[in-house]
Amino acid sequence: MCAMARPRKPLLSTDRIVETARELVDAEGLAAVSTRRLAAELGVSGPSLYNHFRTKDEILEAVADSVSAQVDLSMFEDGRDWRTALHDWAVSYRAALRDHPNIVPVLARGPGRRPAALRLADAVYGAMVDAGWPAAQATSIGALMRYFIMGSALGSFAGGFVEDPSAYDPADYPHLGQAHLLAEQQEKIDERAFETGLTALLDGLVAQYEQVARGR
Repeated sequence: MCAMARPRKPLLSTDRIVETARELVDAEGLAAVSTRRLAAELGVSGPSLYNHFRTKDEILEAVADSVSAQVDLSMFEDGRDWRTALHDWAVSYRAALRDHPNIVPVLARGPGRRPAALRLADAVYGAMVDAGWPAAQATSIGALMRYFIMGSALGSFAGGFVEDPSAYDPADYPHLGQAHLLAEQQEKIDERAFETGLTALLDGLVAQYEQVARGR
């Protein structure tokens, strides 16, 4: 009996759809994603996508969750103190968003029902409660960290300046004489700003934590 020939293209799967959609979002943005475009990229008929996702929004939610799944959570399980764990988690989270900035508006809606995003929220909240933070403050810390990390990924401060020196006339902007040089150092400046803000934020939380400990 003759063996069946293998299909020329990989069978359609949820993971393959999500990976292709993520690549499309990374390259062209959220607006580029449609069921018709995805079907063309995957080499399948449009209706076949509906066996895996009912709507475009469901696909984008899955893409967002695939990015959340890239965030390292091991620091909440390996004995690191809460401040170090928050720092290392924030760096990992920002790295994932930096690699996939176009999906940030979807992530910013909140975890919803996305499994990886919920595991992330659970890990942060649980670690703070286990460290001795009251439940309400642990919730606030999770929200605060999310605001800070998401905000840092929504745009680049340094990248917002043009490289034309004439745009910063000293008569109008006496302190921006070097602003045209910022764009070429965008990554370094943005990384330094993130670390500066993260350190200040965590140091402030340490001071609050000491007050909580004294109150106990």
